Amino acid sequence: MTLAAPRFAARPVIETKPLRHPDVADAGVMAKRGWWLVVLNVLVPGSAQVLAGSRRLGRFGLGATLLGWFLVIVAGGLALFAQPVFLWMTVGAGWFSSVVLTVVQALLIGYLVLWAVLTFDALRLVRLVKVGGLSKLAIPVVALLLLGLIGSGTAYAATSVGTARSTISTIFGQSGPSVEPSEGYYNILLLGADSGEGRDSMRFDSISVVSVNATTGAVTITGIPRELPNAPFSEGSPMQELYPNGFEGQSSDTCGWNAWMNHVRNAAESCREDAGSALYPDAAAHGSEPGIEATKDAAEGVLGIKIPYYVFVDMHGFAALVDALGGVDINVTERLPKGGGPAYDGQPVDDWAFGWIEPGQQTMDGETAQWYARSRYTTSDWDRMKRQRELQEAILAQFTPQTVLTRFNEVASAGTALISTDLPQDKLPEFFDLMTKAKKQTVATIELTPEFGVDEHEPGYAHIHDLIEQTLHPPTETPAP
Repeated sequence: MTLAAPRFAARPVIETKPLRHPDVADAGVMAKRGWWLVVLNVLVPGSAQVLAGSRRLGRFGLGATLLGWFLVIVAGGLALFAQPVFLWMTVGAGWFSSVVLTVVQALLIGYLVLWAVLTFDALRLVRLVKVGGLSKLAIPVVALLLLGLIGSGTAYAATSVGTARSTISTIFGQSGPSVEPSEGYYNILLLGADSGEGRDSMRFDSISVVSVNATTGAVTITGIPRELPNAPFSEGSPMQELYPNGFEGQSSDTCGWNAWMNHVRNAAESCREDAGSALYPDAAAHGSEPGIEATKDAAEGVLGIKIPYYVFVDMHGFAALVDALGGVDINVTERLPKGGGPAYDGQPVDDWAFGWIEPGQQTMDGETAQWYARSRYTTSDWDRMKRQRELQEAILAQFTPQTVLTRFNEVASAGTALISTDLPQDKLPEFFDLMTKAKKQTVATIELTPEFGVDEHEPGYAHIHDLIEQTLHPPTETPAP
């Protein structure tokens, strides 16, 4: 007789993967699982779906995350160890830089949308109805807060990239030819103007030349008085042909100007029927104007150096830039009025001043800084030139990486409204590098005033040429044998 083997019922195999196959009856396990999914979604977006949800969506999210990390590491490596290449790709390569920034902005926006999708999908995978205790409320709140914080940062980065592309295109859309430094320096004409009501034309109230050493980044700012008389023009310039003996005043029934430096623009542009197009036919194509080119030629003749580029600062937008930088720190040495000046000689200052800038160390907002640069009715033009130089140095000091990064959109917006220039875009990487070097050094200043031996009525341009030469190229001592 054969005995049958005992029969045992087959026991089901229980999955032991709590993320993908949790015990939904255990509220505590579901809560821990929910927190893990939220953490994974933040640390490695896409991993929550790979472990507990749609593997196809998870692999896509994980691939996008790894690609994003790779691109960030590459960009960081270039910024740290190959900065010229990084700057060339992002700001200095013309249309190619615009394409690069557009792609970066699109990737940031696309990843932000993907991460939002992954976050809401992770919340779906949590199964909140099975979660017990406070975690049922805390998990979605924390997940959405993290989405808001990280998402807003990504959105800000995308906006900043778009702003950078637009700003570069607006300011450097047209530019002059790229030139090598002249005798070791890049010389840039810096102009400030305020075309207020009641003025027959815009005249440059602030005229200076910024000389940047092309090797060390050392900066020398030379202030040219706006009322400097009879400026000579550079050799071979169109204005020298008209004024071989220096700039002369002239008046007529239709237009008039005196022999001051800030009236050169009038003579070259405002008071000509052709608006200066015959004198400087290429000015507009290079992002400049005949009046600016004529002022360049005058500044070259005054200082005896080559000045290929200009930067124009509109005083109406000056206040916005100062506010965008968070203000500027200035030590005020004397009380200055805010206001446009007396309507006639002898009118008391208190009758027209609507406010005062008090002495002492202070952080100026944009409006105060603007009046600090413009005020001259209780002091002199020489004093005003010094104050303008103080502000230029203070603004340069405020251009720290921290300030620019945290206030980038505001600074860029103010810069677009404030500045026009013919600086070539392909020079930006080099100028950024020089500006970084310049911030580590003291800015040297020269004012063409009696303090530097320059007579306000008879300047002596040979003396000015020697002064500039000695400052930019100081003689080196020969070591004793």
